Amino acid sequence: MISRRALFPAAAGFLACLSSLNSFAQQPANVLAWRGEQPVRAKHGMVVSVHHAASDAGLEILRAGGNAVDAAVATGFALAVVHPAAGNLGGGGFLLLRTHDGRTTFIDYREKAPLAATETMYQDAHGDVLPETSLQSSVLGYHAIGTPGSVAGMVYAERKYGKLGLAKVIAPAIRLASDGFVLTDEEAGELRDDDLTKFPDSRRIFQRNGNYYKAGETFRQPELARTLQRIAANPDDFYRGKMAQELVADLKKGGALLTLQDLAQYNVVERRPIIGDFHNFTVISAPPPSSGGIVVLSALNILEGYDLTKLGDRTPQTLHLITEAWRRAFMDRAQYLGDPDFNTIPTAQLIGQKYAAAWRAGISPIHATPSADLKRPPGFLPQPPTTAGHYRESNDTTHYSVVDSEGNAVAVTTTLNNSFGSAVTSGTLGILLNDEMDDFAAKQGVPNMYGLIQGPANAIAPGKRPLSAMTPTIVLENGKLRYVLGSPGGPRIITTVGNILLSVAQGGLNIQQAVDAPRFHHQYLPDELYLEPGFSRDTLDALKKMGYSVNVKDGHWSNGECIAIDPSTGELLGGQDHRSHYGKAAGY
Repeated sequence: MISRRALFPAAAGFLACLSSLNSFAQQPANVLAWRGEQPVRAKHGMVVSVHHAASDAGLEILRAGGNAVDAAVATGFALAVVHPAAGNLGGGGFLLLRTHDGRTTFIDYREKAPLAATETMYQDAHGDVLPETSLQSSVLGYHAIGTPGSVAGMVYAERKYGKLGLAKVIAPAIRLASDGFVLTDEEAGELRDDDLTKFPDSRRIFQRNGNYYKAGETFRQPELARTLQRIAANPDDFYRGKMAQELVADLKKGGALLTLQDLAQYNVVERRPIIGDFHNFTVISAPPPSSGGIVVLSALNILEGYDLTKLGDRTPQTLHLITEAWRRAFMDRAQYLGDPDFNTIPTAQLIGQKYAAAWRAGISPIHATPSADLKRPPGFLPQPPTTAGHYRESNDTTHYSVVDSEGNAVAVTTTLNNSFGSAVTSGTLGILLNDEMDDFAAKQGVPNMYGLIQGPANAIAPGKRPLSAMTPTIVLENGKLRYVLGSPGGPRIITTVGNILLSVAQGGLNIQQAVDAPRFHHQYLPDELYLEPGFSRDTLDALKKMGYSVNVKDGHWSNGECIAIDPSTGELLGGQDHRSHYGKAAGY
């Protein structure tokens, strides 16, 4: 765990050196643009998600007497209907729960590699990785599909921790699929995805065989409604009954590896969350097979030696320190993290305070450290794995946060991986399937679509869960619930969650401001500092002067759907990311 400790003696000199850099002292103009943003407030319960109908489904369950798990499961099933790009029955995810009496658990329903999967299945005869446009790749089509876990995970959570029962909490999703919901212009545009066009059932269901949906039209999904009704009546049928047979028969037509045995052997796992302290905050986050919790806590450990409050939110000085922490934590991610059921992961060492202090000692106050020059502090960790034991969420993962009237809190991140997953739909069941096999290392040492280098700990193996960046996180302040956090965004999930936390905990922003403020990200390799548009020219120039390769990228990075608790009033404060125009913080 990260210790509570005073600033290191060297920090004062470090900060003095930073303060002398007058050109770096200006507050970035982009931060000022978010100062007027205010969160949604509620007294009793709140659900924040990327889609208003899903948030309303969760709120409906809270009002009906359900707890946070009931509402989370209702929201998850609803997202499978109204947000098909990422909400899902054919993917997987993580659910982090903290009960009002302080118990914590992490429910892992991450997809698994089919039993017929092999380490080199996405390489051609010459050992080169197949291009992403290939229908035999890890990104698109039937060969990209891993064994789905979402149905099993949501059913498991409801049975063990819910109050109302599956039929009650799934009812809003059935209604949305059967009656339909009205599409916005943004949603109608998303359904025009080129990859969906390549698969007949996807083209039929989501694109009306080329007669594309328009804004204001009602989108109904009768096949999905029937599937949801069948799940409500007998969820085990999805993995060991008629639904399983129908799913495998649909996918077999395209040569998918998924079999009845894969579905029958799928299991949900409860794991102990990663927990650490950062000043007076306790951070509860995702353990492996997520890399998120370890990377976030490793970076926070390094950063606890600096007074970020004094430096200000998103100033060049603060950006520099946070970036250097991320650079080092992501280096460890690349070499040590994978499925804990197949690898021994040195978690305690990776988030150890002495190790963080050794990393911090190598950070220059005024210069970026080239990633190629990084040398891991010796004597703290075993050698990285060199042989395989037996990564990437896309921007279209989705996260939602829930808090109920008793103070139970749930953070859920779920995904199909790429937008609309593999783009393959089971026409019989009306569900999209994941392309989660791309989260494995298709070939060790070869960067994936995000430029991430992955080692043998994340090699493909039958029945293995791929490494994830999903980072559902719950934060306490002085032992009391303070924040529920999470985001989509591939490897940017990790930095988005960490940076939102730093902005509210030490940067002086409220939860809405922190969610909306421009993002920044560094992941060790490639050695680039990515920033959203909105940072001032002075800030960008200052970072370049420090030695950063600055890459300003527009587009959809992530959606932080977060909740804060006002420590003085106990009110729930919803931060729904305004990068999405159909999300909602729903409370009462």
